[in-house]
Amino acid sequence: MTGILLPLVVVAPMLSGVTGVLVRDRRIVSAWLLLVTSVLMLVVGIGLTAAVARQGVIVHEVGLWPAGIAIPLVADMFSSLMITTSALVILMCAVFAVASGESARPMFAPFLLILSAGTYGALLTGDIFNLFVFIEVMLMPSYALLAMFEPQREPAAGRLFLITNLLASMLLLCGVALVYGSAETTNLGVLAGAARESPDVAIGAGVILVALSLKASVVPMHGWLAQTYPFTSPAITAVFSGLHTKVAIYAIYRIYAVVFDGDERFLTLLLVVMTATMVIGVLAALGQNRGRSILSFHMVSQIGYILLGVALFGELGLAAGIFYMIHNIVVKTSLFLTVGAVETRYGTDDIRLVTGLARTESAAAIAFVVAALSLAGLPPSSGFVAKFLIVSAAVEEHRYLVAGIAVAVSLFTLLSMMKIWNGMFWRSERHEPEGEKNEPVRVETRISGALVAPGLTLALVTIGLGLGAQFLLSLSGTAASGLVDTGAYVGAVTGR
Repeated sequence: MTGILLPLVVVAPMLSGVTGVLVRDRRIVSAWLLLVTSVLMLVVGIGLTAAVARQGVIVHEVGLWPAGIAIPLVADMFSSLMITTSALVILMCAVFAVASGESARPMFAPFLLILSAGTYGALLTGDIFNLFVFIEVMLMPSYALLAMFEPQREPAAGRLFLITNLLASMLLLCGVALVYGSAETTNLGVLAGAARESPDVAIGAGVILVALSLKASVVPMHGWLAQTYPFTSPAITAVFSGLHTKVAIYAIYRIYAVVFDGDERFLTLLLVVMTATMVIGVLAALGQNRGRSILSFHMVSQIGYILLGVALFGELGLAAGIFYMIHNIVVKTSLFLTVGAVETRYGTDDIRLVTGLARTESAAAIAFVVAALSLAGLPPSSGFVAKFLIVSAAVEEHRYLVAGIAVAVSLFTLLSMMKIWNGMFWRSERHEPEGEKNEPVRVETRISGALVAPGLTLALVTIGLGLGAQFLLSLSGTAASGLVDTGAYVGAVTGR
């Protein structure tokens, strides 16, 4: 793949989204447009990863202006892996949306396609101002998708999502402005190592990292996520879990590696914050009674694990974090889609009201238990490899307390997954919430194969990633090497 094709990674889903607006009233055409484009982008992601493995960093200066002035789109192993994983998530969520009927909303497909275009742009850009622009491209259709399902959900959730992300965007833009005012550029290549040398750039870049941490739901800025994600539609919750927070985490990795050059002075602070994020997220999950609420708090906990890769800055730590992020995107999306399938068919994901599904919904039960055990870190899943790598990286850096906490949090993760399993799938009797009277949940049909297939497919992917871990670990190691030694990336962006 040549650099001149990189803009198509963003333009193709954007054009499909615009086309979807024109055919929004033709539901079948709109659904097929969403599915075909999603398949195409997955193929493109795989091809881009293979091309980077052969050629190294691929770059294109949009508009053919000189480097430093043009908008740089840059694909290295890290961004290519993220594009491929994001495309897989979007495809599975699109299949679920079609099967559940969510895609029948006239503007659902166009909004999701435009959101995906913003995602790919944020992962490819080599400029922090354009990172802000592409994140806003992601957010605009996200607001609309939330509003689309608001009448039957919790209206306050949409407002909280809007306010939180507007605040984060404002902080992000202020940080970009501070960096530009100090360095007179927003080009990542030109900014390489600038935060080490200039306190003014460090302050601006620090504001950017705070804004991204808010978007990623890092403790103590985590409360908004669990109050918003469970209250939209199941497909949108899965999309948001796989894309929004992970794009922010990707940007944290990239900016800390390039602009801060892995500055050791801040790593202890990062370790404290990320360890707290792991612990607080998993403890909060134990107190929930809805499937998607438990999973949303687990997102917070898992974000702590992923960002330990930055706090344990080094090839092993970064490779572990990247491997963990890809694993988590797959597994968390699988869990949200499986629980979403239950909610779509039974009308609720309250584990006190929907029970005994292991006997009647075997495919959904298998999908859930495989993904749940992977999230907890049991072999032979990708979760076991991911957590083993994180703990190994902590031990290598002599962070024994962090390693011990990571293992302990895994045990609490298993407990909360067992809470969903026992309540929703294993236990046969219903437990009425105190002070409430609810009609028994009755359905005339069971969960369709098309509805459970996306979650089951991703659950099988996590087993494949665990059994064939060496392949993904090799690619993650290459991506980590590019973050430790940013010379190739910086050279490609600056043209030097």
